[in-house]
Amino acid sequence: MDPVIIVGAGPVGLTLALSLARQEVPSIVLDEGPGKDEPRLARTVVLGEDTTTLVERLTGASLIAVGTRWAGWRAMRRKQVTREITFDDTEPAPLHLAQHMLTGALRTALAGERLVRIAVDSRLDTVEQEPSGVTAHTRGPKGTWWRGSYLVGCDGPRSTVRKLLDIRFPGRTAVERHAVAALRTELPWTGQALLHRTPPWRTSGPSAGEITARPLPEGVWRLDWLLPPGKELVTPELLVARVRETLSGWSSDGTTPAYELLDTGVHTVHHRLARRWRAGRVFLAGDAAHLLGALGTQGLDEGLRDADNLAWKLALAWHHGRHDALLDSYQTERRAVIAARLRAADQALPLLRGGGGIRAYVPGAARGHDVLLTDGHLGRGQLGAPGTYAGSPLAPQQLDGAVPVATPPGSPVEDVRVTAEDGSFVRLQDRFGRGALLVVLIAPGTGVWERKHWVSAGIMPRLAAAVTALPCPAELLVAESYPGAAAHTVLLIRPDGHLVTALSGVRPADLYAAAEAAVGGAVRAQAEAEAGAGAK
Repeated sequence: MDPVIIVGAGPVGLTLALSLARQEVPSIVLDEGPGKDEPRLARTVVLGEDTTTLVERLTGASLIAVGTRWAGWRAMRRKQVTREITFDDTEPAPLHLAQHMLTGALRTALAGERLVRIAVDSRLDTVEQEPSGVTAHTRGPKGTWWRGSYLVGCDGPRSTVRKLLDIRFPGRTAVERHAVAALRTELPWTGQALLHRTPPWRTSGPSAGEITARPLPEGVWRLDWLLPPGKELVTPELLVARVRETLSGWSSDGTTPAYELLDTGVHTVHHRLARRWRAGRVFLAGDAAHLLGALGTQGLDEGLRDADNLAWKLALAWHHGRHDALLDSYQTERRAVIAARLRAADQALPLLRGGGGIRAYVPGAARGHDVLLTDGHLGRGQLGAPGTYAGSPLAPQQLDGAVPVATPPGSPVEDVRVTAEDGSFVRLQDRFGRGALLVVLIAPGTGVWERKHWVSAGIMPRLAAAVTALPCPAELLVAESYPGAAAHTVLLIRPDGHLVTALSGVRPADLYAAAEAAVGGAVRAQAEAEAGAGAK
């Protein structure tokens, strides 16, 4: 079987390659660059808890070593603090790091990966596909043809893959623009991120209406100034004036504290959504499929979730034969989530950026706006929370034994301690991304007994037999408890950590039906039918 071709060596492409390798699927990453990224402290990313966990699980390294978890969040309007949040175990802090540090961690993990080959200085110019596979041609010093089973375009906003497939990419241009500066200095709120709306100083005009400050390691901060609509030229002189004005405005005595300007830039946010994310054996992911990021939302988070969603489906198809219903579900699930996120931003933008009008006189409107922006920056609510797949084509039909738990079907599950089949205690999230469905039995008391005492007792033998009979790879785990789940509840979880269903007790027929639905139908039957047709 030919490897998967991944076009683009940014965070999404590298994450997809690692995800596939963890599921024993080889890949070739076509990198049009030299194989390393230019250090840019003004180009940073904010990762939510789920995407941070995903990258750390794949790389085996802690990202906190190269990034900063915020101690808290502060929203201000004029001189007043309107919202303040302290992060703790109940609400994990976002992780802020330079993008080149993220790609560096991914490249380091890939350096010793036998199933991944990175081809540098390889720019795609041709894609051809037929029922049996995909052929791609790259130009460059070592221009050549590549043969793959599937191809995934992770090649950014100007995606060559998308253009070669003639897929439309409609949307809005320059929804927001920000002037950006990375500088080393001391600010009054150590380790806290800040959103300051309508600061009391406005000597630079309307451009100073909203400022974001986010800490990085070693005393470095990224500052963003929202620019007014239009094409205002951000000159070095204007940016330095804005830095000095902002720092003096935040200081207690009105003087400008010492600072070292490290990097600058202009960040332009576009909102676009590709019409199709799949064309035969070719897929789009990340910025090649969608652009979003207004109102503090983080586009890279969604790109990493694309990779997580697609990887296990490609792996199942690679190992067991092409399965169109499963592969089609990638576009259906992920495009719906992004479309909902874009709709939410489009609805909020007139309220937050309209300026004046009757909304300016509605009591509490400003505070409500600050809550909306906080949601976007912190990955919460409609603007930022991880999407759910409640309407997924992979959701099982009505099951007699289905019961509610704290996690709705289609949503990411909570991380709990589980006992693996070898008797070891692990975190549930550590079993994600291995290409197998997870079957978790909630059995209070098992955590204090050795596995040998309960593995052959009660309902365990019957459940183990039901798991063995499932139509796809599955792993049986046991947990002491799960939020909202009664004793003997059985959870069925997808490889990407989304709940398929919860069943009351051991119900082999329901479990089989749910597992079959979760992988798009009868995978083995379709693969055998295709193999039989090919032999004739």
